[in-house]
Order: sequence, then structure tokens, then C-alpha cells
Amino acid sequence: MSTPAPVKSNRLPLVLALIAVLGGGWWWHQHQQSTQQEAAKGKGGMPLAVGVATVKTMDAPLQLNALGTVTSANAVTVRSRVDGQLIKVHFTEGQQVKQGQLLAELDARSYLATLTQAEGQLQRDQALLENARIDLARYKQLNEQNSISKQQVDTQQALVQQYEGTVKIDQGAVAAARVNVDYTRIVAPISGRVGLRQVDPGNIVHAADANGLVTLTQTQPISVLFSVPEASLSAVLQAASDNPALHVEAWDRDNHRKLADGKLLALDNQLNTSTGTINIKASFANEKLQLFPNQFVNVNLQLGERQNAVVVPTVAVQLGKMGNYVYTVGDDATVSIAKVKTGPASGDDTIIEDGLKSGQRVVVDGVDKLRDGAQVKVIDRAAQAKEAASAGKGNKKRGGKHHASAAN
Repeated sequence: MSTPAPVKSNRLPLVLALIAVLGGGWWWHQHQQSTQQEAAKGKGGMPLAVGVATVKTMDAPLQLNALGTVTSANAVTVRSRVDGQLIKVHFTEGQQVKQGQLLAELDARSYLATLTQAEGQLQRDQALLENARIDLARYKQLNEQNSISKQQVDTQQALVQQYEGTVKIDQGAVAAARVNVDYTRIVAPISGRVGLRQVDPGNIVHAADANGLVTLTQTQPISVLFSVPEASLSAVLQAASDNPALHVEAWDRDNHRKLADGKLLALDNQLNTSTGTINIKASFANEKLQLFPNQFVNVNLQLGERQNAVVVPTVAVQLGKMGNYVYTVGDDATVSIAKVKTGPASGDDTIIEDGLKSGQRVVVDGVDKLRDGAQVKVIDRAAQAKEAASAGKGNKKRGGKHHASAAN
């Protein structure tokens, strides 16, 4: 009697297939729900809070912004012209001094002695010259009477000329000695600010000393050196041809406070090929001494004015694959992407050549979370900041009263 072969079961593959289908369906449902939740944040869900600005039409001033370095128009290392002992210093470190002002004195006694010797030698030789001239006049008179020979007259004439040369040499020696005496009084060659003293009184200074006595930098007027890109060169040249003294402003490092007003002084004669920029120098009167040599400042070079220009805040302009664009806010509180053609900057604004009209609203705050067609809620950031500041002041006042009561 034979045993029948066992029947192979098909239940396991069917169960596995059913589990895979159910798992895939659950994943798809979760993915769709997550996608819908993300979309609901910008479209049809909770509106995104944004700050907006209105597109304006105005006469926009054109300017170039750059980082500049303040440079002194003249910088001098004050050195002694003669050797000697430093006996007096007549300046305070960091002091503003005028051209010709006495800064220091050296011991001048040896130079005064040399001057006295030179003056004595000059006086002696002048007396010899005067005597020789008297003899020459006498010899000429005797020669006319045929009392002496012509050779004696010529010899005396030569002696007079010799003494005249000697007197000139003596006069040069006196002048040189007098100059050396003057050099013992060291004066400021220019007006400006003195630095830190390099030599103390009592030391011997030499004309060959490398460090000198002190450095002196001119601060009025003062210059600022900055560079602009090659792409802006044509605009600068055009504006400079219309107005050679273009207005330039110097602002502090944070670009919050204007330090001084000046004018364009000069453009370099060639571009820097390694950076693609050209160096420009501006001059500032610096009446309030706000600019200091080697200080870093923000420079605004004014290039004129664009009349009836459409402008938006620069922060509203975004750059993507399509180029420059902004998010505009419609009457239904939804945003849409508007491609724009940008022009030059005007302060914190950018001139829009094409793509926007005056009166439209553009997003300036909260742009990073937006999508085309997203629902937004316009909020006033300035008002919020003002309210927060007011609340902070109120809390300080209440806290002050509380502490005062506790003290009482």
C-alpha cells in the first residue's frame, strides 16, 4: 500500500504579498498627508507672517558703496638735522600742532661757538678787503701821475679780488653756521598730529637716526582710499565728467553714523588686474577730526540722480535660476513671483528697470519660507519693535518702583 505525496501549501506567499501591499499603502498615505501638511503651511493653511514694503517712484540718488582706508595726505618722520643733546621737548604726545611750531631743542652751544668764529673770520677778511681797496685807489692815482708802474696797480687789483673771494667764503661759513644753530630748534614741517615720542630729553640725537624724534601725520585735510569694480568704472567716469568734484561720504564701520563729507580727488591711471578694481582717492576737510589715519570706513560715492525711478528695498530682491525676482503680495493676501530687471543701488534701495509698478507691495521679511501662491499675513515689524521697546521701558519702571518700595 503506497503513501500519497504531501500537498505543497500556497498560503505563505499570499500572506507576504498582502503584508507588502498593506505596508506600501500605509507609507503612501503618510507621505501624502505629510505633503498636504507642508503645502497647507503656505497655501490654504496657516498664513505665513511676512513684512512688506511698497514700491515707490522717486528721484533716486545714485551711489557706489565701498570699503575705504583713511590715509594721511602727508606723513613725516621728524628728525634732527644736526647732532646734539636733546634738552627740551615742547609737544605733548598726540597733540595737534601747526606748521612751524617749535617741537624740540638741542644743545646749541657748540654751534653758536662755530658761528662766532665764522663771524670773526668774516670781519677780519672784510677789513683786509677794505684796506686793499684803499691801496688800489691810491695806486691808481699815482699811476695817473706816472709815479708807479702799471704792474703794481694790476697786482693790487688782483689782491682786492682775492680778498673779495675770501669774504664770500667767510660769508658762506657764517650762513652755514647760522643754519646749524637754527637746526638745533626742531619745528613742525607740516600741520598735523604728533605721535609717540621716540627720544627722551638728555639723550644724544643724530641726523642719521632712523626713528627720528616723533612722527607727524597731516589730518586736515585727510584722504580716503577705496576701490570700485571695473563694471562700475564707466558710471564713475561719466559722473566725474559731468561733475569733477563728486560728493563722497565716509561712514563708520557699522554704517550707522556719517563721519564726514568730502569730494572726489583722483582716479588711478590703471585697473588692478588681480582684483578687477580701480583705486579712487577722496579728500575730506575733516574739521571735526572724525577721520583717523589707517581707519576703516564705509564710503558712499554719489553719482548723481535717476529721476522718476521705480525703487524697492534691496532686501526684497532675490536671486534664483530665473535671475532676479521679488515676491509681490496681492489683494487676496497671496504672494506671487515677479521677475525683475534691476538697476543701480540707491542707498538701501535698488532701482527696478522692469517688472514692477509703483504702489505694488513686495515681501522684505520672511522670504525664505515662501512659495508661489502661498497665503501670507502682513505684519508691521516696526510697530512690533516699538511695542516691545515700550514694554521693556514699562517693565524697567515697574521694576524700579518695586525696588524703591522694597528699599523703603
